[in-house]
Amino acid sequence: MEVIVITGASEGIGAELTTQLARTKGAAVALVLAARQASKLEAAANACRQHGAQVLCVPTDVGVQADCQALIDRAVQQFGRIDTLINNAGVSAHALLQEVDASHLGWYEDLMRVNLWGTVWCTHAALPHLKASRGRLVGVSSLAGLAGVPGRTAYCASKFAMNGFLEALRTELLSDGVSVTIAYPGVVATDIRRRGYNAQGQPAGSSGLSEDKAMPVDVCARKILQGTEQRQRDVIMSPLGHVGRWLKLIAPSLVDRLAFAALKQSNQPH
Repeated sequence: MEVIVITGASEGIGAELTTQLARTKGAAVALVLAARQASKLEAAANACRQHGAQVLCVPTDVGVQADCQALIDRAVQQFGRIDTLINNAGVSAHALLQEVDASHLGWYEDLMRVNLWGTVWCTHAALPHLKASRGRLVGVSSLAGLAGVPGRTAYCASKFAMNGFLEALRTELLSDGVSVTIAYPGVVATDIRRRGYNAQGQPAGSSGLSEDKAMPVDVCARKILQGTEQRQRDVIMSPLGHVGRWLKLIAPSLVDRLAFAALKQSNQPH
């Protein structure tokens, strides 16, 4: 039986990942679901059980190292192995640095603890088990981890750091048979931006980005799982993502100007 651990599994991309895995693998998979809210976690678990999957729910705050270690320990105690770890838990944020008062900068650190350190701590705990199974390690990053986006200094910093950690680890694991896949969603139709931090470190309540062409969450999850199964290095989900990645290499100043123009446009009254 394949054992898959997923953080941030109670809603959004994480919940959709669990549902699709249960639907496609059925009784051949055991899912270990981690998130902070136990009630939402159980709802996601019940949806998976309807497809025959075994499910273990572990209430977890990935911003706490002991929680990350306990998550992996519970998974191994219950199922004896780990084949895939999907680091999906994350917090968003949207604020210009100049809008953030010095007394509120602590939420930058809070964001980093979830988006970077949660990935580091869960991965460190799971690494011996992934090496034993020659398994798969996944990080759900963002296009904001590939290019700086105005208004997202904190979020970009956390995702750039996450990418660097996973890319370095990939080379360390070359002889161990463990694949490292980094997924780069753009704007996906979830509530992550509305629940992310504003300049005061409070839930923003609104997106701050255009949602008109947001990718459906089921499409995003399917692309992540396909990339995971195929042990791809990177999963870039849209033509815009591919173009932006190459433009940054060959015309970085153009990317800066486009980002600045987008910022000015977003600040226009509607």
